[in-house]
Amino acid sequence: MSAGFGPGGSRVPHEVRAQRSAGARRGRPRRWLPTLLLGAAGLCAMQAGWIHAKAALAQALLQHAWVRTLDDGHAHRPWPGADMAPVARLRVARLGIDQIVLAGDSGRVLAFGPGWAPASTAPGGGAGTRVVSGHRDTHFAWLADLRPGDALELDSASGARRYRVASTRVADSRRERIPVGDADVLLLVTCWPFDAVVAGGPQRYLVHAVPEAPAAIPLSAPLSENETTS
Repeated sequence: MSAGFGPGGSRVPHEVRAQRSAGARRGRPRRWLPTLLLGAAGLCAMQAGWIHAKAALAQALLQHAWVRTLDDGHAHRPWPGADMAPVARLRVARLGIDQIVLAGDSGRVLAFGPGWAPASTAPGGGAGTRVVSGHRDTHFAWLADLRPGDALELDSASGARRYRVASTRVADSRRERIPVGDADVLLLVTCWPFDAVVAGGPQRYLVHAVPEAPAAIPLSAPLSENETTS
């Protein structure tokens, strides 16, 4: 049986040396594990950063296309090959929100911005429910900060409409459908909860906004010369 030499010149049996070698081999994966975990975390961070960067870049290009639409009244593609076009502009002054709304609410459309549901009343159309949806972790993350009474403005090629947030609630898409009717309201929709680890759950967060009423004339205001009482 062969043997090696250990510290101080003592011989180390072959079996002991074999055990040491096996232990060293078992320890190698543990040494590499932190590096692998850091690499995976870095890739996840890069992916998340790319999603937000793509969303920001898309909005910049959409803003440019929206300006062209306002200039000539025609729909313009935001970039070559795009099969979507802006139909409205959504603004919330208190939160510093200024976003272009796209036609359609498919996943492909919502990757680039909030989308108007074609089954609802179009922005700039007559009275009716307008539904705009967006992703909870990008374009519609700010819905979590909306409060009753907040002012919203939805611009279309035919003009602007102002709304006030009336209420918010959580709905289960397995048990109810988003109400779309003749009521003149604006519904903003996103997935809920906002901090969900897994996307695509059945719950939805709904913001219900109503048209802002025109300013009322104070009862104590004097009548003008052209006004008469009955």
